[in-house]
Amino acid sequence: MAEKKGAEDRRKARVRRAIRKAANGRPRLSVFRSSKQIYAQVIDDAQGLTLAAASTLEKDLRGKLKTGADVAAAKEVGRLIAERATQAGVKQVVFDRSGYLYHGRVKALADAAREGGLDF
Repeated sequence: MAEKKGAEDRRKARVRRAIRKAANGRPRLSVFRSSKQIYAQVIDDAQGLTLAAASTLEKDLRGKLKTGADVAAAKEVGRLIAERATQAGVKQVVFDRSGYLYHGRVKALADAAREGGLDF
C-alpha cells in the first residue's frame, strides 16, 4: 500500500517542480538542514551528478565551529560550497531551499554562497 505524503514532502516536491522549470540547464544548489547540521550540494539534474558538496560534518569545519546548527555554521558551509562549485566550473546555479523558509540558516547559506561567487 502506498504511503501518503506528508505536508513537508508535498512542499518539497512543489518547490523542486518550480525549480526544474526555471533552471534552464543550470545546476541546482540544494540545501538540507537538520536540527544539528546543515548540508549543501550542487547537483546537475540532467546528468544526475553531484558536482560539489559541503556540510558541517567535515573535519576542517568541525574544529572551527561551536555547533553545526547556527547561522555562523551556515555561512561557512555557504562559503565552502561556493568555492568548491567554482573549482568545478560552475558559476550560475538555481537555489533549491527544499521547502524550508528563506530565513535564518538557509538565508545565511545563500548569502554566503553569493558572496563566494555563485550567481543565483
